[in-house]
Amino acid sequence: MSDVVLSAQGLVKKFGGITATNNVTLDVRRGARHALIGPNGAGKTTLINLLTGVLEPTAGRIVLEGEDITTLAPHRRVRRGMVRTFQINQLFASMTPLETLALVVSQHQGLGARFWASLGANAQVAERCQQLLEQFHLAEVMNQRTEHLAYGKRRLLEIAIALACSPRVLLLDEPVAGVPAGEREELLQTVADLPADVSVLLIEHDMDLVFSFANRMTVLVNGGVLVEGTPEEIANNTDVKAVYLGHEVEATFAAVPPRGESNSQGDSATHDSDERGGERFHG
Repeated sequence: MSDVVLSAQGLVKKFGGITATNNVTLDVRRGARHALIGPNGAGKTTLINLLTGVLEPTAGRIVLEGEDITTLAPHRRVRRGMVRTFQINQLFASMTPLETLALVVSQHQGLGARFWASLGANAQVAERCQQLLEQFHLAEVMNQRTEHLAYGKRRLLEIAIALACSPRVLLLDEPVAGVPAGEREELLQTVADLPADVSVLLIEHDMDLVFSFANRMTVLVNGGVLVEGTPEEIANNTDVKAVYLGHEVEATFAAVPPRGESNSQGDSATHDSDERGGERFHG
């Protein structure tokens, strides 16, 4: 079995005369924690939309576990194990976390619209929901309407929904975007504790999360790959520092500890940088 679980091969996406994705080749390895970073407009979200089938590539191909899925519909990619979250929550405001997860788990187990009855009658559905609620720190709010949840809890619910689909590849699109500082730690720890057998491709502008989470990083600039390497290689790459516009970001990279170490100053350093030049980290 190949070590590469998801492969983008020469992906190009053009919108009229604009090339949003320019010959991108990217391999996500089995069990990887792979981060995709780049300045505003680098093409990160466009690339994710191509990988998940929201957009059709102008050229190139996408391979998932040895199967060409370039023309496959988004819902069929989910069935084959590729699941994503979004920058903006895609949740049912009037449903509770328990109801939401029951719906997703029931559909994933082939029970469809019968989830209301199945939640009480099907032990597997109930057990899986309880596991997810506890894993994502949602048990205490499982009966609250989603619209009343703290924003960090909503982000946790979105990731729980993705895990309910039993992904082999999980695409996280800025999971901590908009989450207040007081709610970030719980979410960061949950992301760090994602199952080791799930390969993760992370888009994120928060350098604390990126450098503490990733074991491989790809930097996009103007729709193309600038460089790929380990977090240490990326942090010390002069081209990457130049792309991120100099000393402020260089200081942020320097403040981020190696993977597995804590840094009480890292969170504030990253947020300070975001406050002064947040657009540099969006894409």
